[in-house]
Amino acid sequence: MLQLDELAKSYAGRVLFEHASAEVRADDRVGLVGKNGAGKTTLLRILAGAEHADSGAVRLQRGTRIGYLRQEVSAVSERTVIEEAETALAPIRALEARLRALEDEMAASHESPSESLAERYDAAHRAYEAAGGFSADAELRSTLTGLGLGPEKWHEPLRKLSGGWLMRVELAKLLIAKPELLLLDEPTNHLDLPSIAWFEGVLASYPGAVVVVSHDRVFLDRHTNRIAELEGARLSLYKGNYSGYVTQKALRLEDVEARRANLERAIAHKEKFVARFRYGTKASQAQSRLKAIDKLQAELEELPEAAAQRKMRARFSAGVRPGEIVLRMERAAKAYGENTVYRSLDFELKRGERVALVGPNGAGKSTLLRLAAGALTPDRGARELGHNAHCAFYAQHQVDALDASRTVLGELEHEAKLDDIPRLRGILGAFLFSGDDVDKKVSVLSGGEKARLALAKLLLARANFLVLDEPTNHLDMDARDVLTEALAGYGGTLLFVSHDRLFIEALATRVVEITPGQGEARVRHFLGGYESYAAALAKEAEPAPKQRSSAPKPAAAPPKPAKRKDNAQRKLRERAEALEREIESLEAAVTRLDWLAADPEVAKDGERMREIAAERRAQKDKLDALYPEWERISAEAE
Repeated sequence: MLQLDELAKSYAGRVLFEHASAEVRADDRVGLVGKNGAGKTTLLRILAGAEHADSGAVRLQRGTRIGYLRQEVSAVSERTVIEEAETALAPIRALEARLRALEDEMAASHESPSESLAERYDAAHRAYEAAGGFSADAELRSTLTGLGLGPEKWHEPLRKLSGGWLMRVELAKLLIAKPELLLLDEPTNHLDLPSIAWFEGVLASYPGAVVVVSHDRVFLDRHTNRIAELEGARLSLYKGNYSGYVTQKALRLEDVEARRANLERAIAHKEKFVARFRYGTKASQAQSRLKAIDKLQAELEELPEAAAQRKMRARFSAGVRPGEIVLRMERAAKAYGENTVYRSLDFELKRGERVALVGPNGAGKSTLLRLAAGALTPDRGARELGHNAHCAFYAQHQVDALDASRTVLGELEHEAKLDDIPRLRGILGAFLFSGDDVDKKVSVLSGGEKARLALAKLLLARANFLVLDEPTNHLDMDARDVLTEALAGYGGTLLFVSHDRLFIEALATRVVEITPGQGEARVRHFLGGYESYAAALAKEAEPAPKQRSSAPKPAAAPPKPAKRKDNAQRKLRERAEALEREIESLEAAVTRLDWLAADPEVAKDGERMREIAAERRAQKDKLDALYPEWERISAEAE
């Protein structure tokens, strides 16, 4: 389907990759991994045709359509969300117009349609059906809703949306258009946990090939069958998912290091022979050894360099010990205009608790975090920190708050206290900024470097209560691991939002779910980490056993006289209500399957995951078939 042949790319004298060769087959799910700045996004852009390689070629099979999801998306039109999403249906709309034109031509014929016209109509009808034309509108709406873009957002102008919501619109367009090859750059970065679960269900049965850049280990384990790693300007390929890649890479590195040691020993042995006999009776043999040394040296230089062992190191100090209650909010209310998020919120954190907030975007997670951190003041009610509690807040857009005109060291100096100054370079070194790196301008840093700098600033706070909004965004896997370990060793209290399931599972002692409710957000508490939470949701979604009632059914009341029109409307309303109940039941079933698939324990069972994917497809097909009928009957009833 797609072939990379000896690709090379450099920026400002720095080689990102060279001699990169690989192929993507029709059934491939390729995870593209590597450290921040390794060139993953650049390689995706080259594959998508958005950028050119310095040398080499990309060969695409004829007829293959590519869909490319960029990491950052900006609004470029005045269209609404649903108008933009409908642009993905342009080929289906063209087939639809062709079908209508042929129908008009047949209707205009005074006699029976000619055999040629009938054949053209049949061909157009088959093409429309094969393209999914009959379920296209229902699929468009369900795709938007699954990605968190519900009906309340359909008529919102794109220019009013943040980059994260725009990315969802772009992702919806790709899933609707179904190109043969999907190139996805961090597709889950701006998705909440329910949307990730829905997206994973769709991706499991996607009919095309996928190449995806992601730092979500759970996602890569579930949805890849090959891993392509960019490291040291080389593209290396591994079979299997991410966990398989980790094992294979470790074995490969062992082999490389063993080969390196053997070559170095052989070179050293031959060099001793040359030094001893170069000018004696064995000079000819020494010359032969010199040629052998050159070959061995060339082979040694071809071996990949060992990965640098330098990793981000971090230790968050909890400072003074606070009282038992770190945070208490009582009857707190917060609204944005007419949108009431919390009407009367009671929320408490005890010393040492680690609480993860989860739920769909827009439900109120960030509002609760900001209220807890004191960045927002409640409209009514109280928010109080406990005795000796000292709070530090890492906001979702903390990276954007960095001063681009300062240097890395200058940004840290701006926040530091006088007694912190001598240790600033040590702190920056712990976050992988050393040597000349500290004199770089913030404006030239990558997203991952900016995130590390923002976390370094947080370390200066020495707070015993950390409030973190998506702290793993923009961090590569190594940095995520180190941050997780640092926070696991933190002696203070944590309140955080994250869509990284491993991060939640590693840290949370309680999960608080926030979902939209009637007039205000609904808040529910679950003890344990992410796995316990997912298991509780899956159990809730199981259908309740039917209860048999021994009580006799009441006799039906005699029908009241009504006009035929009223009877017809009543029957239509009843049918619409029955369809609505059936749709709700199917949607609940699909949601239950999504949460089951999101359970890390279930994900380990490949056969179970296939069963879940097959059952989800069956339920989804039923759902897609019901949407158009429900809309038609509802319209007639009105």
